Amino acid sequence: MVESIKHCIVLLQIAKDQSNEQQHANGPISTINPVDGIYQPPLDTPAVNTMPTQTTLPPDASQVCKSDQRPSTLPVGPVVTVMGSLQTPTPNSTGSGPSGPSSGVASPAHIPLPSHSVPDFSYSSSEDEFYDADEFYQSNTSPKHCIDPSGPPAASPLTNEETALKRPNTTESLNSSMSNGTTDTDQFDCHDDRDDDGERESVEEHKSVIMHLLSQVRLGMDLTKVVLPTFILERRSLLEMYADFFAHPDLFVSIAEQPEPRERMVQVVRWYLSAFHAGRKGSVAKKPYNPILGEVFYCHWDLPSETEEPSPPTETVSEGPVPWASSNSVSFVAEQVSHHPPISAFYAECLSRKIQFNAHIWTKSKFLGMSIGVHNIGQGCVSCLEHDEHYILTFPNGYGRSILTVPWVELGGECNISCSKSGYSANIVFHTKPFYGGKKHRITAEIFSPNDKKSFCSIEGEWNGVMYAKWATGENTVFIDTKKMGIVKKRVRKLEDQLEYESRRLWKDVTLNLKIKDIDAATEAKHRLEEKQRAEARERKEKEQQWETRLFHEDGECWVYDEPLLKRLASQRH
Repeated sequence: MVESIKHCIVLLQIAKDQSNEQQHANGPISTINPVDGIYQPPLDTPAVNTMPTQTTLPPDASQVCKSDQRPSTLPVGPVVTVMGSLQTPTPNSTGSGPSGPSSGVASPAHIPLPSHSVPDFSYSSSEDEFYDADEFYQSNTSPKHCIDPSGPPAASPLTNEETALKRPNTTESLNSSMSNGTTDTDQFDCHDDRDDDGERESVEEHKSVIMHLLSQVRLGMDLTKVVLPTFILERRSLLEMYADFFAHPDLFVSIAEQPEPRERMVQVVRWYLSAFHAGRKGSVAKKPYNPILGEVFYCHWDLPSETEEPSPPTETVSEGPVPWASSNSVSFVAEQVSHHPPISAFYAECLSRKIQFNAHIWTKSKFLGMSIGVHNIGQGCVSCLEHDEHYILTFPNGYGRSILTVPWVELGGECNISCSKSGYSANIVFHTKPFYGGKKHRITAEIFSPNDKKSFCSIEGEWNGVMYAKWATGENTVFIDTKKMGIVKKRVRKLEDQLEYESRRLWKDVTLNLKIKDIDAATEAKHRLEEKQRAEARERKEKEQQWETRLFHEDGECWVYDEPLLKRLASQRH
């Protein structure tokens, strides 16, 4: 009911603002393209009436407001870029029971997703945004490719054979020291080169566009076909955003270093709670690019040295997910494995510490009046191979708040972490800010021993600030202080070394034009990419060719990396 009231207020404000603009402007508002603002029509052309028309709220809001006033539903015109996932890299499903592994090697149990936990609406950018990926971006060297030999040649002069196994340029500066940002080594530091003031100006400058679009949606509405302008895009792919989950690789690998199950569970919770703040560095919430089916992203982190002297070089792991990374690095790979529904899968490992992580995320969304709610469905699994322990974890929902003014991201929902072998578990709650009063970004957590109903550790604080732990002994300690934690820079190959379907190379034209604030060129570049994908998807459909994923396979209700560390170590023993 509160959301319904807020939605009515928004619609009334929209009607008021547009009415005031019409009274003070020299000409009527352009409803064909709100970005154009005011225009003067020819003298013989009647003025376009943009006064609000009556519409009906959803049934659940009818008791609050019998009808609302909103501008006529008119097309936005050339604004073709659309709203995609605002999600944070996290799923939020619960359940129990393992799914059978698809290989001969025993894989950790995954919790099946109950049907009642799946929301009703898909959060894609448009009805064609998550179209089938094209053969154009499939590697010629991959055993899974289905490219038609007569198909169009690659746009880049570099062939897949030249890039697939090419190591990064050794002259490139790869500083793995701790920093307060996550800038990378190539010229497209799209996710860290942020100007908060510029972002605020962008939102204010295009406020009329946002207000017009809000007038066309209703509470609980599917956002699939809601068109939003290009300026709301963040300059990186969603797959790259998921990599920020490992911005503290030292905490991740330290899980396997703990001698006792209790300490390992505490460390899993510590790493988990530290994993969210790195993905949001700007004050204004923007959406990443919606990954194209078959798109991949590779990176790795060199673990920070405990001494000032550089760590001795180690051999690379040629059979690992990132062949140019060393055995003492945390390697990461992500792939968009499905487009209906939009599902991303990602995997990370550290060979020297015998630890791996596998996860998949399926996003769904609803319009909530003053905000957008994104449900992240899926799960992750941390595997400590030397202890044969598998920690199944779920993740919070994401919310885009204050979408009419300066958007910001909030996490909310109850999450769980459990280890079936040790019996330890944790419940974590991400609290959303109350409508009146209250603090932002609050979390509370409880960690339980096997068969205990009373926790031995209680945690509270802010997921992007300081979190405090109260132990059963009565001791109070700082559990995590994200303000003082340096973020380890991830290492990404230069564009010329990347495969054609790697995220940064795939979106490079959009990224560059967004960086220089050429919105029209960015929109055109994105449109060209989408049209190319649609055309090749139609060609594959005509030839009755099925898409095959590159790096992951479906295992029950989960998506599992094809060659995880667990499987490779088992094959070595035999």
